[in-house]
Amino acid sequence: MSKSKKPPTLADELRSAITASDLTLYRIAKDAGIHYASLLRFVAKERDLRLESAGAIAAVLGLHLAPIRGR
Repeated sequence: MSKSKKPPTLADELRSAITASDLTLYRIAKDAGIHYASLLRFVAKERDLRLESAGAIAAVLGLHLAPIRGR
């Protein structure tokens, strides 16, 4: 019996985009207007972000948060 793999969460996708970026965590935090320590703890999976902060980080990385249609 095979286990179905859960789709990545928004947090997983955002962490991947952050680590794949050429920007430093400090630059991403500064440009997004959030505390560096908050971003560091988010990337280390020690805390979550507010949706507003996730949106600001996505904007810095050139990403767009959008709902999935048809769910």
